Amino acid sequence: MDIFTKEYINYLESLITIFTVDKGIVKVLLIRKQTDPYKGYWSLPGDGLKNNETLENNITDALLDQTGLLNVYIEQCYTFSALNRNSEERVIATSFMGIVDSVSAVIKRQDRPNIISEWFPINDIPKMAYDHEAVIKKNIEFLKRKIVNINTLKAFFPSDFTLPEIQKVYEQILGKTFDRRNFRKKFVGLNLIEDTNEKNIGFNGRPAKLYKFKENIKQIDLF
Repeated sequence: MDIFTKEYINYLESLITIFTVDKGIVKVLLIRKQTDPYKGYWSLPGDGLKNNETLENNITDALLDQTGLLNVYIEQCYTFSALNRNSEERVIATSFMGIVDSVSAVIKRQDRPNIISEWFPINDIPKMAYDHEAVIKKNIEFLKRKIVNINTLKAFFPSDFTLPEIQKVYEQILGKTFDRRNFRKKFVGLNLIEDTNEKNIGFNGRPAKLYKFKENIKQIDLF
């Protein structure tokens, strides 16, 4: 069988759902389309795959070119191959999940003046182009499974954090509510964090203790 005939040739693309935590709210970075089709709608960062690059190199380059973000935690998620994904061509997409901490998302991000981008809460996604809303939902499901692992959580919080922040992130992603005292007891009991002896002064409400993850902690699931 000759697999190099026209009927076997398809376009490939990469798409990435980049998550961050902004003041306790889990958000995803989207780009506004400025051309047809779907002009004015929002879309995920990504690009078509060239013959001389890997998917990993493709999505890393697209991420920097379109969002200005470097050193993002990235994992490959799913493949989308529905025949009607794109009305113009048959395009197969490989999705990636990206995580960036809130400091890097603001301070280390390079400006892209010709690209309109914005962070949206994962529970308030705007009108999306193509099947990108379905891609986001599927990648959130992927994040739900990964967030229980310590490495994934550390990607969101590489430096100081409060326990209420951690709990709020878990509740949004997992879609469940935890008892505050039980959550604190369990999380502290895992022996993964240490007190920085500082507090988050300047935020609304009573200042909370700031913690950080210990060095060289074990690769464990938290829940």
